[in-house]
Amino acid sequence: MTINGIQKLTLLDFPEHVACTVFLAGCDLRCPFCHNASLVTAAPEPVMDEERFFSFLEKRRGILDGVAITGGEPLLRRDIKEFAARIKAAGFGVKLDTNGTHPGALSEIIEAGVVDYVAMDIKNSPAKYAATTGGKINIDDVKASVSLLLEGKVEYEFRTTVVHELHERGDFVEIGKFIDGAERYFLQQFRDSGEILGGTFTMPTKEEMAEFADAARPFVRNVALRGV
Repeated sequence: MTINGIQKLTLLDFPEHVACTVFLAGCDLRCPFCHNASLVTAAPEPVMDEERFFSFLEKRRGILDGVAITGGEPLLRRDIKEFAARIKAAGFGVKLDTNGTHPGALSEIIEAGVVDYVAMDIKNSPAKYAATTGGKINIDDVKASVSLLLEGKVEYEFRTTVVHELHERGDFVEIGKFIDGAERYFLQQFRDSGEILGGTFTMPTKEEMAEFADAARPFVRNVALRGV
């Protein structure tokens, strides 16, 4: 496994864990508001290889208790299950971020018991998925990943990055129906990192965020805001 970025300490990315975050390049979506453009459109020079990463983990044993794996889309990596298994074997928890377009790989990693927490992006209401993700997408794959997480075999969350120009209240009613019965759903406020893929986008207001969260609440047990 080649690692294209690392945040050596985070208290936010992996709930109830002191973790590091590893960034893996490559993604099959082209969401124009993506804040990790370099990980999507190119392959940045690796910051470390697998052996150096595990040496890093060993030196921080007793400080860190988890690893968050993000991207890009980590499930594009053919060795992701083995990488997660090695982290688990070293005594650390594993959190995986995914866009939900690879239900087969997601199922495999869950069934293998090598992931403790999955955060899946819900980009928009199903009818607006293609426009929000920058091209063709098989919404049935996303539905399959949602259904898989709703089985409850692993702790999970759904989350949406809310963009003023791309989302409206009705979308969150439809998203609520899409993930009906979910344990937790987070709406996170878009912020321009200066490295987004394309277009001009702005963050929604606090009032809009609260309104959108209310729209999803009839369908999800716990709905909360992030970045507000």
